[in-house]
Amino acid sequence: MSSSTSSPSPPSDACAALAARIGVADASLLRDEGFIADAWTRAELGDGGGATFDVVNPATGETLVSVAKLGAAETRAAIDAAAAALPSWSATTAIVRAQALRRWGDLVNAHASDLARIMCAEQGKPLAEARGEVAYASSFIDWFADEGRRTYGEVIPTHDANARVFALRQPVGVCAAITPWNFPLAMITRKAAAALAAGCVVVVKPSEETPLSALALAELAARAGIPRGVLGFVMGDANAIGEAMTGSEIVRKLSFTGSTAVGKKLMRDCAGTVKRTSMELGGCAPFLVFQDANIDEAVKGAMGSKFRNAGQTCVSSQRYIVHEDVIDEFGAKFAAAARKLVVGDGLRGKTDQGPLINARALAKVEAHVADALSKGAKVLCGGHRVTENGCDKGVFYAPTVLANVPRDASLFREEVFGPVAALTSFADERDAIALANDTTAGLAAYVYTNDNARVWRVSEKLEYGMVGANTGVVSAASAPFGGVKESGTGREGGKHGIEEYLEVKHLSVGGVGR
Repeated sequence: MSSSTSSPSPPSDACAALAARIGVADASLLRDEGFIADAWTRAELGDGGGATFDVVNPATGETLVSVAKLGAAETRAAIDAAAAALPSWSATTAIVRAQALRRWGDLVNAHASDLARIMCAEQGKPLAEARGEVAYASSFIDWFADEGRRTYGEVIPTHDANARVFALRQPVGVCAAITPWNFPLAMITRKAAAALAAGCVVVVKPSEETPLSALALAELAARAGIPRGVLGFVMGDANAIGEAMTGSEIVRKLSFTGSTAVGKKLMRDCAGTVKRTSMELGGCAPFLVFQDANIDEAVKGAMGSKFRNAGQTCVSSQRYIVHEDVIDEFGAKFAAAARKLVVGDGLRGKTDQGPLINARALAKVEAHVADALSKGAKVLCGGHRVTENGCDKGVFYAPTVLANVPRDASLFREEVFGPVAALTSFADERDAIALANDTTAGLAAYVYTNDNARVWRVSEKLEYGMVGANTGVVSAASAPFGGVKESGTGREGGKHGIEEYLEVKHLSVGGVGR
């Protein structure tokens, strides 16, 4: 399969103008069309020919650019292109696939500044966080470029002296990936790099809130020489695209990151063709602080876990379950630190927290806070929209810490996906664990204690796929990421991530006896 690198084609006039407005040096990274069979494509195949949708900056309300609105016909075309590319790509050696991935990763790193500015403009996170995500996205490409070389088979002790038994690992085939807006680069590379390294081909549907980051990745993949059809991108009519993916007999695997409700629907839709699925769904993360914890370190961990990306992460801590002897100290220090955060447009000056993604997200946060206050919660800081300092046209909410949040409040049952921390107290370890586990979610949990025995004891009893002990960070390319209960199935990252894209085939060879 040919994998020669390519030169960038010129951007549209609208994308060139946007590049100048947001300070992107390489304007050809900005694209307003889908990417199918190594070609930039508009909605010309179906009934919606020529249709577009607007991409909006959540910090300013400004329309950045109009992007081609693709649908079922374009999705089927991308799937067909992927299927055509599969035989050659899967037969390519792991070393050659790794070389192509590394070229892609090198280009991501080389264009980190531009990618961060694109992300900041369409998603809203501060520029420093956006740069961090670019590095995080690149780390998955680097990791899986190596993991692809380690998809070993097995020689199995034989049951018959005249036979030899093996287990082979082979690529699943054509895969589909549906990715969210909160990490518009990293959630793509975490899926696509694993799939490509395994020898699969992928069609990606990025969020309609943040297609520009995804299309920049497509442009860099083309420049890196990822062959025709191996990696496609379609966006636009989410329902039509999703149904084309789940209903296709060609697509053998679907990976999704997003809400639990949508994940359940996709799983039902995939059942018709018995697709393999990986689901990274919603969380409602508990943050346990015991009486022997270092409170200053706990506050530091809470700040990073809660307010990164304005609380719009699936592993964001939400339910702060703090021992009654230290809850007042923890709450006061947590609120004091939160008040210092600068809220604003991530592209302008020093900003610690950007906007929420849209007005619906803002309304959801306000509803959760109102529910808690109506049930007796107390505001330690925040609790309101932010409109000053140039924030009047965006969707900003103040970093918020609520104390005395009752256990029947919606904040203890539903994912807020915003910058709101809910504090409640506990008296003993058993009570803390029971409250932490009293949810259908099971993605991430956090524990702060200086008792090493308690670290092990509590971590083993928490019903979560990931536990951070004395740290507010649980994500890394080298570690398995995923949840239990209604927070999903499968794992991404680590050595486990590539297994999601491999089938195990039993090979029994007879007639080899002497």
